[in-house]
Amino acid sequence: MTRQEAFTMLDQMAKGIAEMFGSNCETVIHDLADPLHPVLAIYNGHVSGRSVGSTRDVTGVEQDLYLDNDVVNLLAVTPSGQQTKSSTFSIKGEDYHLGFGINYDFTPLAYANRVLLDLMHTEVDFHSAVYKPRDNGISELFDSALLRVGKPAREMNKADRLRVIEYLKNMDAFSYRRAVPYVAAHLGVSRYTIYKYLDEVNGTQEEEAT
Repeated sequence: MTRQEAFTMLDQMAKGIAEMFGSNCETVIHDLADPLHPVLAIYNGHVSGRSVGSTRDVTGVEQDLYLDNDVVNLLAVTPSGQQTKSSTFSIKGEDYHLGFGINYDFTPLAYANRVLLDLMHTEVDFHSAVYKPRDNGISELFDSALLRVGKPAREMNKADRLRVIEYLKNMDAFSYRRAVPYVAAHLGVSRYTIYKYLDEVNGTQEEEAT
């Protein structure tokens, strides 16, 4: 491949990538055979403030630079303070050494990320802030009932679940706010089923009392 063919190919790629990824994506072709690596072609040059002929790198520094290997996904801050992800690829031939650079300005994304973090920030959880301490006791009583039955909820049959309901009733657990939906959810049954279990437990206890 001749120098002109290599340049034409890189120029097509640079133009296409800049168009595909939008105005925040700068693409640039350097002559790396020249110690000052002048810019031969550039698209969306406003990202770094450069144009064709510039001998400055993306950070605004003008110095001897010789890239023999690819450098990928580096952080580079432009002279105007824009934060970019920068990569440069080295392309060599018999009589040329070109550099193909991609500099993506992610500064707007950094600002957006900070906004999103602020939006998602919360203090304490809802239940801790809204419900009284008494409301949190149902979880402790439920855990205690599971320990007395000696099985995880997912392995319980109806008899086991009735024992849990009986333990909870005897501990006055159903006087807690939202106790029925809490127990139903953690036993994997409907609220209606919990009410049926309570009826069965009440009926059994009344029969034993007589």
